[in-house]
Amino acid sequence: MSDQVEINDVSTYSFEKAVAELESIVARLERGDVALDESIAIYERGEALKKHCEKLLSAAENRIEKIRLDRAGKPQGVEPLDGE
Repeated sequence: MSDQVEINDVSTYSFEKAVAELESIVARLERGDVALDESIAIYERGEALKKHCEKLLSAAENRIEKIRLDRAGKPQGVEPLDGE
């Protein structure tokens, strides 16, 4: 990374890419070898990455469906996981 981190758009990042970068940011902040200004910038980027990950997780949770079975135990259809 450069001396000054850009807070660019993370909305196109995959979940895995966002988590990997977030982990890198956390490691750098924990080491404490980053200048104050850069610490603030990478913390802000970390916040953007965290929000993006939460959004992706929420979308994935909304897509998970539960398979409905008929009385004979055969798949009959699907319903939202929380639709009990």
